[in-house]
Amino acid sequence: MLKKEWPKHTVLAIAIIATWLKTYIVYKTSFSITIENLLQEFILFINPLSMLLFVYGISLFFKSDKVKNIYLLSVAVVTSIVLYGNVAFYRFFNDFITLPVLFQTDNFGDLGSSAAASVFWTDLLYFADVLVILLAIKFIKLKPSKAKSQSVQRKAYYILALAVLFFNLGLAEAERPQLLTRSFDREMLVKNLGMYNYHLYDIYIQSKSQAQRALADGSELVEANSYVRANQIEPSTEMKGIAEGRNLIVVTLESLQSFVINEEMNGQTITPFMNSLTEDEDTIYFENFYHQTGLGKTSDSEFLLENSLYPLSGGAVFFTHSGNTFNSMAESLGSEGYATNVQHANTKSFWNRDIMYESLNVDEFYDVESFEVEDGQAVNWGMKDVPFMEQSVEHMTEMPQPFYSRLLTLTNHHPFTLDEEDKLIDEYDSNSGTLNRYFQTSRYLDEAVKVLFDELKDQGLYENSIIVMYGDHYGISENHNEAMSQYLGEEVTPFTAAELQKVPFFVHIPGYGKGYVEDEISGQVDMRPTIMNLLNIDTSKDIQFGGDLFSEEHEEFAIFRDGRFVTDEVVYAGNVCYDKETGEQTDQELCAPYIERAFTELEYSESIINGDLLRFYDEEDGQLTTIPDVELKQ
Repeated sequence: MLKKEWPKHTVLAIAIIATWLKTYIVYKTSFSITIENLLQEFILFINPLSMLLFVYGISLFFKSDKVKNIYLLSVAVVTSIVLYGNVAFYRFFNDFITLPVLFQTDNFGDLGSSAAASVFWTDLLYFADVLVILLAIKFIKLKPSKAKSQSVQRKAYYILALAVLFFNLGLAEAERPQLLTRSFDREMLVKNLGMYNYHLYDIYIQSKSQAQRALADGSELVEANSYVRANQIEPSTEMKGIAEGRNLIVVTLESLQSFVINEEMNGQTITPFMNSLTEDEDTIYFENFYHQTGLGKTSDSEFLLENSLYPLSGGAVFFTHSGNTFNSMAESLGSEGYATNVQHANTKSFWNRDIMYESLNVDEFYDVESFEVEDGQAVNWGMKDVPFMEQSVEHMTEMPQPFYSRLLTLTNHHPFTLDEEDKLIDEYDSNSGTLNRYFQTSRYLDEAVKVLFDELKDQGLYENSIIVMYGDHYGISENHNEAMSQYLGEEVTPFTAAELQKVPFFVHIPGYGKGYVEDEISGQVDMRPTIMNLLNIDTSKDIQFGGDLFSEEHEEFAIFRDGRFVTDEVVYAGNVCYDKETGEQTDQELCAPYIERAFTELEYSESIINGDLLRFYDEEDGQLTTIPDVELKQ
């Protein structure tokens, strides 16, 4: 091999094949990509090839072998970084990176502990193709090439690359019609277009969203508003104003999923205080309530709460559109005389909150500088939840009433670590350290909620307040399905995975006396209209996609940000329709009407955000503000 002369472009061929095969192996070993048939498997196998042919093929234009080799190695390093970046991101978020996420550098410092828990020394294997190319360059002797044939070779090469690209696109379109119109389903894009082409498409989508704002004139809002009005429901008259004039305290329960509520782990109660709340006469607990967040996770849940709009399909609204005009709950409450604030013992710039809260018209932000974090009071992501609750209530005693205060907890966050003195129950015993620790941090969060209630009572704030608490997003991703199967005692199917997206939602009204457990299907987009009606604040002119959960007209239909959805009869997950009661696959036609509606609703919401369309809207009279004689449908 050392003496034999090989064709001129042997190293190029080795580079393409090495990166191609490595990418396919990574698809199969590092991502949970659902494959339903042989055609999908074949598409997954070939989809890296067209992009690699194009990028590596640029080396054909270099005359110097040294420059050519440096270029091949550089491409291998860059593609390996892109691939590995997605692997590390997927381990925690169970999703693929988007362009806006890459530019959220302010978050990287805070993500340190979570990122470190997702990196292993064996990850060097993700750069194996770089080593293969380096060895090929060093040991393979190439035949000289005739100058006259190089131009013909380049043309033939790129004709082949184009043919592979169109072949891939043709198969993808046949397998998944309208693939490129559903950018919210990133797994589907990667599965059909390939990791590298997906990132190019993502750049196009993000550029398009920026252009949307620049070109928007408000007329696009007419259709979206008509849709909202057509699906608008009348709020509950029975619950209207039941908490009028009271302080509003909203608690974000970090990473808390409903599977820990009213359950045990190896004979140990996981959330004893919240369990008692589900039976409390002053609490309405929604047991079929789903999170609807995307890549923005906690910040997305805040966005849903404040605006009753869906988050973006890629990136976080808090980062990408913090300069938009919004009609937030904080703004509406502020206009009704409420002092509005958010309390979060983390850096103010994380998720761009200091900027976004100004756009949401939040009066004051109590960030980490507003808290006294003593020795032993911080773990993992920041201040522990128990001292955070104690100091947050202290802040409330100094607020003018009525106030709206939002509390963001921290301790129950990946990688779910605790100091020994805070471990109130034992670890679980699965093969997932993440899941094992999750039960302990959930138990600690439960204790912090109990402290909040006790402190409110001690400070005389409890009786004149309404306390709303919700889980912001999943804590255990689908990467831990095997461990979850052990805990649940059943296989985690796409149906089960969708059901695991339930998060707790508590509405606690001291003195209410009629508490109960509500089993109606609902989601985070419903929080704003529900709370506003309880406070007797009219939202009939607001553009919001949720509805009052106490209304008899509320529809049982919860749309996930990735296009999955749940109704009282069916669950749509993994592009399969399941019977809600049995969990068995059912007739796809039962889901068909909801599929189109879910897509339409997500698209309308996204267009409102990308076009910053609310700057053209006056919520007081329901009219466009920049186009005369155009009155929106009431």
